[in-house]
Amino acid sequence: MRHSEFHRSHRIGWLRAAVLGANDGIISTASLIIGVASAGVSNGSILITGIACLVSGSMSMAAGEYVSVSSQADTEAADLARERLELASDHESELKELTGIYINRGLTPELAHQVAVQLTHHDALGAHARDELGITDTMNARPLQAALASAATFAVGAVLPLLVTYLAPAADTAIYVGASSLAFLAILGGLAAQAGGANITAGVARVAFWGVVAMAATAIVGKLFGVVTA
Repeated sequence: MRHSEFHRSHRIGWLRAAVLGANDGIISTASLIIGVASAGVSNGSILITGIACLVSGSMSMAAGEYVSVSSQADTEAADLARERLELASDHESELKELTGIYINRGLTPELAHQVAVQLTHHDALGAHARDELGITDTMNARPLQAALASAATFAVGAVLPLLVTYLAPAADTAIYVGASSLAFLAILGGLAAQAGGANITAGVARVAFWGVVAMAATAIVGKLFGVVTA
């Protein structure tokens, strides 16, 4: 019978971008809404501000992730090109380098050399990419995937406090948005921890903590620089 195992590491690329996007969408939009609400402006103005945050934040997240991950992809491509050149120009030295890597990982020199020879014969560049450079298919940089995941999840996260703002009594907008956003963040932290196989309580706590800090800070700023309503 074939033995199969399930690993969560293949989720790292999209999970990081998705969690970051949703978390930032909730915190950024909720914090901005609470800050503006604390300043005493009208509910219509608060909604417009929140919508602007959703649009600009989604585009910013997409651009930031794309540029960041593209830089990683460019670095990986440059390293692979250099490795390909070294394999073509100095095959023996590269074989010794690969052998040394396996020796350092615990293989005997004889077995390490045998493994290096066989892997080099099978896929020399793949062996060096994986074992020397640490580049694997699982961790490979995918700029477009990261950008789309960040933008979409930021928008989803931002919609939640916006809906609460629309439905909540105008006088208590900050309270409703703050309480519901903490609940949203707790759920997000728990789901992310579960998807990644981490401790759920720790995942909830760290997301909620930074949410409280951000929303409290903007509330204070709103109070300090708020307007006086008639």
